Amino acid sequence: MKELRAEDKILEQVKNIHMIGIGGSGMCPLAQILHDKGYKLTGSDNNESEPLSRVKALGIPVTMGHFADNVKNAQLVVYSAAISKDNPELKEADRLGIPTMERSHLLGALTRYYDNVIGVCGTHGKTSVTSMITQILYLNKMDPTAVIGGKLPLLGSNGRIGKTETMVCEACEFVDTFLQMSPDVAVLLNVDNDHLDYFKTMDNLVLSFHKFVSMASLVFVNGDDELSLKATDGIKGKVITFGMKALNDYYAENITAGKKGFAFDAVKNGKVLCRIELNIPGKHNVYNGLAAVAVCAEMGVSADGIKSALEQFTGAGRRFEFLGEYGGFMLADDYAHHPTEIKATLTAAKALSFTKVTCIFQPFTFSRTALLKDEFVEALSIADEVVLTPIMGSREVNTYGIASEQIAEKLPNARVIDGFDNIADYIVENAKEGELVLTMGGGDIYKAARKIIDKF
Repeated sequence: MKELRAEDKILEQVKNIHMIGIGGSGMCPLAQILHDKGYKLTGSDNNESEPLSRVKALGIPVTMGHFADNVKNAQLVVYSAAISKDNPELKEADRLGIPTMERSHLLGALTRYYDNVIGVCGTHGKTSVTSMITQILYLNKMDPTAVIGGKLPLLGSNGRIGKTETMVCEACEFVDTFLQMSPDVAVLLNVDNDHLDYFKTMDNLVLSFHKFVSMASLVFVNGDDELSLKATDGIKGKVITFGMKALNDYYAENITAGKKGFAFDAVKNGKVLCRIELNIPGKHNVYNGLAAVAVCAEMGVSADGIKSALEQFTGAGRRFEFLGEYGGFMLADDYAHHPTEIKATLTAAKALSFTKVTCIFQPFTFSRTALLKDEFVEALSIADEVVLTPIMGSREVNTYGIASEQIAEKLPNARVIDGFDNIADYIVENAKEGELVLTMGGGDIYKAARKIIDKF
């Protein structure tokens, strides 16, 4: 075990932990780990969800709704970043003098209990690559612990508890939360213009990634991405590059389009390790696959083991996730909420054999929508038709004077529809056989997909 930071030591002193927002995708796997380590947990949440069902299945008592009384027996209260400071449980913990810890600090503390922590960071692709690495290690009997931002179908969960010292986790740069972690291995996928409401400049964003990778003794970096390479300048750890160009340590050759995804030769220093046929659409997933290949090959997984596990990978939850065929059209859901991600997903969708691609997009946060409005217009224009919801502000107030209508009016075939029921009605009436309908966004737009399914 690594040396604990001062704030970590609370975990050595308490047994009863209450988790506010325990059903969140980031909280659920941490609850699993704490439960496995013998802590007595309670939780609260406002919404029923699949992760919450998994928490309840462990026998953890969960209260629906946030009430001051929920924290009365707690020795520590953990809360997710989505919880506001005036939450009645947080306020009661403060009144009673109960220590509190934000989710990223808890994850950081837990990384110091493992001697081989693989932290996957970057603006795009974190969930996919964390899922890929977990799947490869798991199927090759390397028994990792994992904390993933989406559900891995193989596990039916977005986390698992292993009995080894290896922990694979998604490391998010949002407000520098990943700097709470202690990675032994860092994977840097890309650096793009996101969260600039916090970072202000790209130099500050690059510096944040630099600080993260500087903590690791082994760093895997996208050698085709200039800003990622800049972030690794001057670090002491060993650096291994991956990408499409042959000057990288790991690179892809003979890339061809297959039925469900791209196929490529995974090459290490000029020697072909194996040919991999991905079952997830989009050329960007060649980069994601290569990152996973590089990490797992360096961990000693055989080329055949990597190939077999990656070819069984069908994507993480909400990452171009096919939900089924309804009334002749295909329904899918995707987490893309940044123009670069939208462009990659819609380009992948258009490369498939559907007669029309309709994108139902929920803009997420006013700041991102305002800062990147023109980029959103350009990315969404790839779809044949766009349905926008009003902007989901999340933790923000709309001081930007931005609205979804400002995007819709710049697209040839776009409309704004308020209410998931109304969106579902529109799709049921208009979507035709052979078409693809894709719900997309970082908020709760997946509920629109559920409403569409309910109509059938």
